[in-house]
Amino acid sequence: MLRRDFLRLSLLAPLAAAATGVRADVVTSPDRLPPLPDGKPHRFELSGRQFLLDGRPFQIRSGEMHPIRIPAEYWRQRIRMAKAMGLNTIAVYVMWNALESEPGVFDLKSGSRDFARFIALCREEGLWVYLRPGPYVCAEWDFGGLPPYLLREPDIRVRDRHDAHYMQAVRRYLDTVAPLIAPLMAKQGGPILMLQVENEYASFGHDLDYLKLLQSMWRERGIDGPFSISDGLGQLQKQHTYLPGAALGLDGDTDFAAAQPIAGECPVWVGEGYPGWLTHWGDAAFARGDYADTLRQLLEQGRSFNLYVVHGGSNFGFGAGANAHGDYSNFEPVITSYDYGAPINERGEATADYHRFRGMIEAHLKHPLPAPPPAPPAIRIAAVTPQPYASLWDNLPAPKTVERPQSNEQLFAQDHGLVVYRKRLRAGGQLSIDGLRDYATVSSDGRYLDYLSRVRKPGLHERAEVAVPALAHGSEAELAILVDSFGHVGYGPAMADRKGIVGEISLDGHMLRDWQAHGIPLDEAWLAGLHPLAQAPTRPGLFFRASLKLDQLGDSYLDMSAWDKGYVWVNRHLLGRYWRIGPQQRLFCPASWLRKGDNELLVFDLHRTEGAPLQGFERLSG
Repeated sequence: MLRRDFLRLSLLAPLAAAATGVRADVVTSPDRLPPLPDGKPHRFELSGRQFLLDGRPFQIRSGEMHPIRIPAEYWRQRIRMAKAMGLNTIAVYVMWNALESEPGVFDLKSGSRDFARFIALCREEGLWVYLRPGPYVCAEWDFGGLPPYLLREPDIRVRDRHDAHYMQAVRRYLDTVAPLIAPLMAKQGGPILMLQVENEYASFGHDLDYLKLLQSMWRERGIDGPFSISDGLGQLQKQHTYLPGAALGLDGDTDFAAAQPIAGECPVWVGEGYPGWLTHWGDAAFARGDYADTLRQLLEQGRSFNLYVVHGGSNFGFGAGANAHGDYSNFEPVITSYDYGAPINERGEATADYHRFRGMIEAHLKHPLPAPPPAPPAIRIAAVTPQPYASLWDNLPAPKTVERPQSNEQLFAQDHGLVVYRKRLRAGGQLSIDGLRDYATVSSDGRYLDYLSRVRKPGLHERAEVAVPALAHGSEAELAILVDSFGHVGYGPAMADRKGIVGEISLDGHMLRDWQAHGIPLDEAWLAGLHPLAQAPTRPGLFFRASLKLDQLGDSYLDMSAWDKGYVWVNRHLLGRYWRIGPQQRLFCPASWLRKGDNELLVFDLHRTEGAPLQGFERLSG
């Protein structure tokens, strides 16, 4: 997904040059409807500036959704919602880092990771698939889908064919997923029409041979296309990274007249059209869009398109990514919800845009659309106040002694979570942290002093200094810095966004050396070993626990507006991050993560020492 400040304006921009002499995709005549995926081989081609399916012009009406962001129990309902809106194709990102947690350690089945099953469901529901397997995807996902373990290499250059470590990892990924993808291609009887090579590469680099190498690697593994790329037109014109012979998807642009000469006789289409937009922590409100006028003109011209996204879902766990400028400034972490203002909202309900788009698409078809399926049931959850359960400070793992800070990835092989730096001081002064990634609380002898943040938003200033109180002559105090990380930057050149502290810590300008560093991954194994509190806590950095008693199940949104900043687990499923600055205050909890009777609610908050009320609602907001 392309990040340009002007791009949101393009949601309202009309199609460029409706009569340019450039042939649009033509919808098959009503007496002969396009074929559906039926388990039989089909021929999908790029020819004469058109998409051809079994030799006849075919209009791709695609909507994007990502299996990893949707509870697997809801996959079929979301697919049916897209079909009932009039779409004939589902675009699918595959997030590499959701499948490979450590080098060579793949999980292709648990949770929502079985993307091959999702694709098979699309076929069962009569929808084609546009597959976008990366290796890089962006998608506002952590590190753009690349595995953060790559950042353990000190000089790694991702998205670079000359970096041996990166390319070795890419080969391992393709070796793993290609055997699952190959039999799902249309020519083999599957629903996949086309496979995208990388994503928005022109916004990052200019080495066309990198894209050619990736294409050849797919071919070596039995997948010979058709292939596509998706990019911003301006970046593509500047970097000259069009992959010859590929379909050209325009991201946030409809200037087909300018793009067609680049693609020659291959089709140009809207690879990403934005009916909504992403939201960052600290934004004034949830982002929205208005794509009706553009969609109407695309339909009138018979143009192929992919709505990014038709359904967004949620950034469960540590999935949410971040954006930043090329020098790592202007850091903007993405919220936990990926509702995106999409036509199908976070929990699978039809929005006003859904009904508007459905009516527009149906008017251009010669057959009625199926009725939308009902949304899953939703419930309210009675208010409960979680109570202090365990202190982070009582559960610190054994430290590593380091002369100066290092990134979590390189020091602990830790991709997410927290780190604590501790040191005895003999004096106070102005504490400064260079390279804070991304948020920290500072305490002296267990007394909270202040917070530091890499995030700058209206009413929230980027802060890298804290005043440490002066000490009596000859006395000492323990300085403790607790660092919390957001997702890794996933777009643009700032792709070495390592976490923890990556610069120097100084006191009144003097570098501090010799630290005790504790890595805290917040994973299942670490949480299972928590030791409960032995006495009433006075120091923030606490886990709070409560039991939710339910006599019926349904989706719900846990309201965290009374809390400060941290993480929420339900029955040890990590819903994601919350933060008082909003705009998101409620975290989506799917019914499949709940059970009748007692449910464990666990909250880690960086600032609170007392619990606060928490309850569940049927909506993200309102």
